[in-house]
Amino acid sequence: MAAATDALIKCLPKCELHIHIEGSLEPDMMFALARRNGVALPYASVEEIRNAYRFRNLQDFLDVYYLGMSVLITEQDFYDLAFAYLQRAQADNVRHVEMFFDPQGHTGRGIAFETVIDGLSRAIADARQALGVSASLIMCFLRHLDEASAQKTLDAALPFRDRIAGVGLDSSEAGNPPAKFARVFARARDAGFFLTAHAGEEGPASYVWEALDVLGVMRVDHGNHAMDDDVLVERLARDKMALTVCPLSNLRLRVIDDLRHHPLRRMMDKGLRVTVNSDDPAYFGGYVNQNYRAVSDALTLDRDEIAAIVRNGFHASLMSEAEKAEALAEIDRALATMP
Repeated sequence: MAAATDALIKCLPKCELHIHIEGSLEPDMMFALARRNGVALPYASVEEIRNAYRFRNLQDFLDVYYLGMSVLITEQDFYDLAFAYLQRAQADNVRHVEMFFDPQGHTGRGIAFETVIDGLSRAIADARQALGVSASLIMCFLRHLDEASAQKTLDAALPFRDRIAGVGLDSSEAGNPPAKFARVFARARDAGFFLTAHAGEEGPASYVWEALDVLGVMRVDHGNHAMDDDVLVERLARDKMALTVCPLSNLRLRVIDDLRHHPLRRMMDKGLRVTVNSDDPAYFGGYVNQNYRAVSDALTLDRDEIAAIVRNGFHASLMSEAEKAEALAEIDRALATMP
């Protein structure tokens, strides 16, 4: 990669819209929390955990991911997890984060919803003060579970409505279409939550249509297979619907076989509002800047294209209009300092 491109990526303020906080659990933290909480893992060392992070597809990854969750037990665990991620985000010049969390992965283990939300919220508050990074929480329903479980999770979330900005949908996509969750998303919409959903990562373009028209999402997470449907692409472009694209995740999960074949450039050429994000960075080998570097190098993105993607992140965020304007002005100032 050219030094100028690397310097550009470092200097631009960024927004991350697709980060699963449980997916930022680094092997050393997993091992340390297991010891702290007396949790038995099938790994004898941090190195063995790293080796387990070699997976072939989404389901292989999810098996390790849910095992990793088992070490998260106390409010302090959730605080430590989130604050460590937010420190890494600050190092990548990320100014705002919209952070996914998976409550069913914890309440199903007997961890109280309040324990999860209190730890994450406290880390977010401290990061704003200490790091200058703002963050919002988006609660995801696990799509491999049934809608009744999602309904119970929404019930548990309502008392914390002031601390949860949105609702999403994640986990195993194949065989779990968005329409399976139509009723719980309708309830979430009525309660005033922002709505988003993973669609078109492993699933077909029809899942993106369902996310838009059945769930009523305001953002699409991943969306790769939207490119298989020209009418859908026209719709996404016309509606300025943001796609939270995750290049290194797509590579590690074999959604693509080579970053040079990633659809991000074709998405941009079709006028889609694409953003670049890290997804589950501890598992996929890269935080935000590493994703920007990798995809910029593979697709030979130029300065204006990188800046456009960065701007898209702020435009698609839940920040106030004043906050967006301030961030966009800072991007312009940063660009003016670059040769």
